Amino acid sequence: MELELRHLKTIRTTADAGSLTRAATVLGLAQPALSAQLRRIERALGGALFERGRHGVRTTALGELVLERTRIVLPAVSDLQREAARFARARRGGERLRLRLGGTHGPLLGALVDRLADAAPGTAVSTCASWSERELAELLAEGRLDFVLTGTCGSAPPPECPHVRWEEIAVDPVFVMLADGHRLARGREVDLAALVDEEWACVPGDGCFADCFTAACARAGFTPRRMYETDTASCVHLVQVGRAVGLCRATFPPTPGLTIRPLAGTPLSWRHLLGWHPSGQQPDTVATVLAQAREAHAGVAARSDSYARWLAQRRPAPNALPHPAYGTVRATGYTTDPATDPAMVPAMDSTTAPATGYITRGQGVG
Repeated sequence: MELELRHLKTIRTTADAGSLTRAATVLGLAQPALSAQLRRIERALGGALFERGRHGVRTTALGELVLERTRIVLPAVSDLQREAARFARARRGGERLRLRLGGTHGPLLGALVDRLADAAPGTAVSTCASWSERELAELLAEGRLDFVLTGTCGSAPPPECPHVRWEEIAVDPVFVMLADGHRLARGREVDLAALVDEEWACVPGDGCFADCFTAACARAGFTPRRMYETDTASCVHLVQVGRAVGLCRATFPPTPGLTIRPLAGTPLSWRHLLGWHPSGQQPDTVATVLAQAREAHAGVAARSDSYARWLAQRRPAPNALPHPAYGTVRATGYTTDPATDPAMVPAMDSTTAPATGYITRGQGVG
C-alpha cells in the first residue's frame, strides 16, 4: 500500500485526539474501520505508530518520527493547493467566474445558489454538502472549496483552520419541533424542562451542539433520554408520528404534521458563518457572496411564521441595525490563523441574521 495524504491526516488526527474513539468521531468513521486503517498504515510503514492502552493511545518512537514529518507535509501541501488555485484564477482572467460552495444541513446553501444565479448569472456554481464542519473547513483551507456555509453553537469559535476568514451571517434561536397533536403544541412557547420525558431525534454532526444541548438540559434539571441519530427525513418522520421531539433553528420551514415553537428563555442559539480564504478570493467576489448569503437567509427566514411571531415580540438590541427580513441582530467576522491570531480576533462588524437546520450531534437541523 502506498502512503497517501488521507493516511497522514488519519495519523495526525489520532495523535491529536489521544483516543481511537475520539479520532473516529472527528474523522467520521466507525472505530473498527479506523483501527483497520491504522493497521494497514502501520504495515506500510513497517511498525506500530501507536501504543493502545486503557486510557487511550500514545505514539511510539516510530509514530513520533512519522507525526513530526506529517506536521510539516500536510501544511505544505495545503499551501501548494492554495497557491496553485490562486495562480490558476489569475491566469483565467476574463473566463467565467466559478464558485465552489460547501455547506452543512439546512436550506441556506440552496437559497444562496438561487440568489447567486440571479445576482451573477454568468457564475458557474458547484456545491458540496457534509454533516462535518471540520471536513468542510479543511476542504476550504486546502483550496478545494471557495466558500463554506457552516455554523457554531452560541458563542463557540469557528472551526480552526489556518488562514481562513469567517464572517457571521446570522444568529438563530433554537426552537423545538413537535407533532401537531403533542400536548405542548398549543402553547406559544415551550419550557425545555417540560420535555423531560421526551425522546429526541437528531442528525449527525461533529461540532459542540450535543454538549451545549446536554448542558442546557442539565440547567433545566434533567438528562435527555434516548437519542435517535438518523438522517433528516427520518428525524422529521419520527417527530411527525410522535415518537420523538427535535430541535431546529427558528427558520425551519413550515412542514405538514409539525408544530414549531420557541424555547422559553432561548437557552440555545446557532451562529451561521461564511468562511473563505482571503488570498484566494477577490474582494468584490467576497462582497457579492456575503451580500447574497444574507439575502438568502432573509428569504428563508421570511417563510417561517413561528420565527416572525417570535421576532415581533422582541425589541431591537442596543447599537444594532435593522435587517429587512427578520429584525435586528449583530454580527462579527473572525480570522482563524494560529500564526497571527492566537485567539479569535474580531475582524469587522456587520449586520445580518439567521438560517436553518435540525439539531445534530454537532449542529442544528435544517
